[in-house]
Amino acid sequence: MKSYSTVIIGAGQCGLAMSRVLSERSVDHVILERGEVANSWRTERWDSLRLLTPNWQSRLPGSAYEGPDPNGYMTMPKLIQRFETYATRSAAPVITGAEVRSVFRTEKGYRIETSQGSFQGAALVLASGACNLPNIPAFADELPRDVLSVTPHDYKRPSDLPEGGVLVVGGSATGVQLAMELQASGREVTLSLGEHIRMPRAYRGHDIKWWMDVMGIFDQRYDEVDDLKRVRRLPSLQLVGSPDRRTLDLNALMDAGVEVVGRVSGHRDGRAMFSGSLANQCALADLKMNRLLDQIDRWAAEAGLDGLPSAHRPEPTKIPASPRLEADLTGGAISSVLWATGYRPDYSWLQVPVLDRKGLLRHDGGIVDAPGLFAMGLPFMRRRKSTLIDGAGADAYDLADHVIAHLDRVAAQAAPRRHAA
Repeated sequence: MKSYSTVIIGAGQCGLAMSRVLSERSVDHVILERGEVANSWRTERWDSLRLLTPNWQSRLPGSAYEGPDPNGYMTMPKLIQRFETYATRSAAPVITGAEVRSVFRTEKGYRIETSQGSFQGAALVLASGACNLPNIPAFADELPRDVLSVTPHDYKRPSDLPEGGVLVVGGSATGVQLAMELQASGREVTLSLGEHIRMPRAYRGHDIKWWMDVMGIFDQRYDEVDDLKRVRRLPSLQLVGSPDRRTLDLNALMDAGVEVVGRVSGHRDGRAMFSGSLANQCALADLKMNRLLDQIDRWAAEAGLDGLPSAHRPEPTKIPASPRLEADLTGGAISSVLWATGYRPDYSWLQVPVLDRKGLLRHDGGIVDAPGLFAMGLPFMRRRKSTLIDGAGADAYDLADHVIAHLDRVAAQAAPRRHAA
């Protein structure tokens, strides 16, 4: 068994950021990765995907973006290359192809059993991410057998789906992007959505992410919000990282021919049933968007930013007068259902009693409810940006302090035993 002070599971942005910070502080550690560096970005994303954040926002500890297009949006091959280069320059101690099969608590910390043997760590950092398993409603199994049920976890391109219409379920960034891609491929697309967050790609000459960054919104801490559980469940912003910086909202989708309906509420006798709350959800999304734009206007005025384009507001969402409330899945008009309904983490290998009844980690800002156990990359874990590439560094520096404090306690407890021997 190989022993280290700290073991990190996962070599994505969070694992690599934590590794860099621990190296800066001379903490011996290892990163266990089931595939290659940035494995999820390599294998679990669709072909056309680009980052939703501008390239300048792909900052990691000790590494800022140095390319020619800071305001562009990185493709997956470019992002993977960036992570590979970062791992090499950081001399990250990554063991690839080490799939974790079980983790147990021991007197010395944690024992990790992998496809490449056993490892021991006094501290353990779970950097395997929050998007391991598609979160699909239970009634998905009730769909007619001739209707393909697929998730973004497996979808790569429109040709993966059979001919015919597609029902896309979910109105976050993933749902609206795939609905537009499928519509552009010549499919008849219906988009079903409930709560969503509408946002323009750019506002008053700057990317919306620039405004959120410079105003400190992304740095808001988890202990500064009133309803943390709700905030952690919010869908991602309706954005797309396109070269032309276009806004992708429901109006743009409907203009392209996508039919928009309410949230899928169930399935009965071969028919998908939709909620009648679409108008209310869209009105609420418009209201929240305009509140943020008002906040930006006030901040820009107080900061004395001159030369900005005039303030403006996007047109309200144009909802059909009578959105349909059901769709027949047996007549052949819809041949596929794409579930863009989010993800959940997979801790099936974690044999430590730190999960709640929903299978989520019990933690306080990434400090898990077990000595020496820490997490990275969870929604609003320590900051609003915790799930972003740009958030990995700040969280890593915070949690590294706790990792080192734990290692110091372990060393202090062991010192008397060594002296007595």
